[in-house]
Amino acid sequence: MDTSPDAHPRPGDHDGLPALELAFPGPERDRGVAAITDGLKTALTGLLEIYEHAGEEVPVAGQRFSVLDSEGRPAVTIELVEVRVVPMKEIDDDFARAEGRGYADVAEWRAAHEDFFRSEGVSEFLGRTPVVDDDTPVVAQRFRVVGPDGSATC
Repeated sequence: MDTSPDAHPRPGDHDGLPALELAFPGPERDRGVAAITDGLKTALTGLLEIYEHAGEEVPVAGQRFSVLDSEGRPAVTIELVEVRVVPMKEIDDDFARAEGRGYADVAEWRAAHEDFFRSEGVSEFLGRTPVVDDDTPVVAQRFRVVGPDGSATC
């Protein structure tokens, strides 16, 4: 899940690509998709425990995803340019701002992500509320938007 709260890949084939959903359907996802299409969002974060619970591999640089809107329709295609699994404490201000959610610094990013990772939706998915602290592993991803023909658009 993104948190930005961001993302989690979803099995399936959308425009020949695996799907990626930001947060849960609704306003939070819609804001995230808009931030990507507006060029404001170039990073996303997922809780490693969600990938593990879902039995999904951590994405790798070079992978492309079809980002879905709240209706489950492909909205934009992204290509990962960097993927790191790091403890939460290693996220910095630059990465926090790249999430395109208006975070002034990593403290704001952290508060939002802690709230999301401990949210009812995440807890329901995992079957428990996850422990979120300095050492919690997150999947920090940077990406670029790519056009339908595979060419970069930003």
